[in-house]
Amino acid sequence: MKKLHLITSILLFLVVASCQQPAKKSRQAQQIDRRALVERNHPHITAFDSLASFTVGNGEFAMTVDATGLQSFPCYYSNGVPLGTQSQWGWHSFPNTENYQHAETLKDYDFGRGRKESYSVQFDEGRPRAAANYFRENPHRLHLGIVGLEFRDDKGQELGIQDITDIEQTLELWNGSVNSFFSVADEAVEVTTVCDPSKDMVAAAVNSALMPAGQMNIKLHFSYPTGKHADDAMDWQSEAKHVSRVVEQSEHYALIERRLDNSTYYVWVKWEGKARFKSKGTHYFVVEPQEEHFAFSCLFTKERPALVVDKYDETEDAARHYWNNFWQQGGAVDFSQCTDARAPELERRVVLSQYLMAIQSAGSLPPQETGLTYNSWFGKHHLEMHWWHAAHFALWGRLDLLERSMDWYQKVAPVAREIARRQGYEGVRWMKMTDPDGGEAPSGVGSFLIWQQPHFIYFSELIYRQKQNRETLDKYKKLVFETAEFMASFASWDDAGDRYVLKGVIPAQETLKASETVNPPFELAYWRWGLATAQKWRERLGMERDPRWDDILQKLAPLAQKEGLYLAAETAPQTYEDVRFTSDHMAVLGALGILPDSRLVDPEIMRNTLHWVWDNWNWDHTWGWDYPMTAMCAARLSEPEKAVGALLMDKRTNTYLPNGHNYQDKRLRVYLPGNGGLLTAVAMMAAGWDGSNKKTPGFPDDGTWNVQWEGLEKMP
Repeated sequence: MKKLHLITSILLFLVVASCQQPAKKSRQAQQIDRRALVERNHPHITAFDSLASFTVGNGEFAMTVDATGLQSFPCYYSNGVPLGTQSQWGWHSFPNTENYQHAETLKDYDFGRGRKESYSVQFDEGRPRAAANYFRENPHRLHLGIVGLEFRDDKGQELGIQDITDIEQTLELWNGSVNSFFSVADEAVEVTTVCDPSKDMVAAAVNSALMPAGQMNIKLHFSYPTGKHADDAMDWQSEAKHVSRVVEQSEHYALIERRLDNSTYYVWVKWEGKARFKSKGTHYFVVEPQEEHFAFSCLFTKERPALVVDKYDETEDAARHYWNNFWQQGGAVDFSQCTDARAPELERRVVLSQYLMAIQSAGSLPPQETGLTYNSWFGKHHLEMHWWHAAHFALWGRLDLLERSMDWYQKVAPVAREIARRQGYEGVRWMKMTDPDGGEAPSGVGSFLIWQQPHFIYFSELIYRQKQNRETLDKYKKLVFETAEFMASFASWDDAGDRYVLKGVIPAQETLKASETVNPPFELAYWRWGLATAQKWRERLGMERDPRWDDILQKLAPLAQKEGLYLAAETAPQTYEDVRFTSDHMAVLGALGILPDSRLVDPEIMRNTLHWVWDNWNWDHTWGWDYPMTAMCAARLSEPEKAVGALLMDKRTNTYLPNGHNYQDKRLRVYLPGNGGLLTAVAMMAAGWDGSNKKTPGFPDDGTWNVQWEGLEKMP
């Protein structure tokens, strides 16, 4: 019996031990109290703040709300973090009354490759200028509608923002809800707002005695799009240009059809309990609750929906389940055991950035730089920024959120293929500023950028590193190879130097001109990494290496240097006195930071360059992702003090608002590439990169940065 008992005990121990093994993708067993980590970073406000609005969303759809928990005072927030309601499908184009053709935006350039190359650019005057402006503005992303509260006193007079008092509002990250408490006319109001994790729908529970008294209603208000470069996308002065009509109604719901030129979508509001639904204007509707406890849902759809909407409790449960799982899976980094005074702020930024990137940048399209909050660059997405928006998902163990947007590349590949053919290249040339259909936005800068080109290879490699199966290779191989084919055909042979060069480009440091720039360092290093990785894919598939790619890899030009410093380009001046070469992105640091060490980079020269940039760069003219890029370069050079210092540098473009958004300036109050870059840098500094061996190689090993992490992946 004793022997049987011993065997039973051993088997039980083995079963329990196996159940306690770390998750497949985790580098360490889960020991971090994830709920405590998230909840101590819940943002909380006690007053209206135009830069502290909160958002609920799911990556495909998002709604931003004010201190009332809904969109009650959109004008107050229009120049802050606006109260947007945006989706991946909600786009609109103004009528093309002049019949502009995209071909009218094309201009030929001679970059010394023995042929003319046709680029879509902006013109100074005439019809070509008007055509270019039209295709830059159209299509643009729609604001789908305001869903807010309206307030009146006991005499029926409208109340304003100054009448809202006793505000206590918290973004409950752990559950994915915004909980709002405030008073109006000495009456308490409570609002809980959530977004369905799989539908373009928000739901809210509202409690107040003001509702049966007729002093607080739910409003739905719709505008025409502005089509402007950067704004909240709401034109309230053009009522005659669009249509809002109720196409179906009952005692518990109303279905509103929205028509704007050739765009149509539907808004379905459904409520629980007694209420009246009324039209108060051409595009203004109200739900008048007759009870103190009221709940409603608002669904936005491109097609007319089947009349089924979940109840509020079901949506709240779905949101809670989704966000609880989100925080308990994937990566986590805990700074609570650090004694450096800056650690709590870095933790706050990291936690809030995870939430923001999941709701703003994890959809089926590459996101715009302001996500689903408000329009920048007309709501279009910038492919060179896609790396900053999405690479971190793989490093944080959330590969599925990266893969959501990969199918879009397959969809628009015919457009990218045609751009390459038009300019005399092979493969696909990925556009820069674009839209859901891959339209090429005319630009005097964007059309000459090339650093978005290898991103598809980088993303595909991140996916393969974790899956390592034939299915992944087969799914992405065609575009990996076509992307590399363009890169190979773009590299120009230089007889005099017996080498391949990159020319006719505007580099990531956009202060340089395409007509003058040869061999920018980051692009050279990325070209080498991209072609080398594409060769690995051929080998994994049992294919022969491409001999032309190997020839380019062997003979690609070195990074230009002068007196122990890497230059912004081979054609840059031999000193950095010209302000053009000390402003904007210090992209030279990306050649060893974003990218791993390579034959092209000398670590000691890069170290000298990092120190020079640190001391001399015009940091007041930088962007949010420049700080994590600097941090990654410093980390790879074993300079962790500088890595942390870069992430927390006290500069305007490195500001993180109470809601976690990376503030740039009055135009860009939201800049998600900064948030994504922060997450990439922190994951890399904690988990390391290929070849690193320390536990947290990017943080100082002096006892003040006892960083705990789990579930992260190493960076290439």
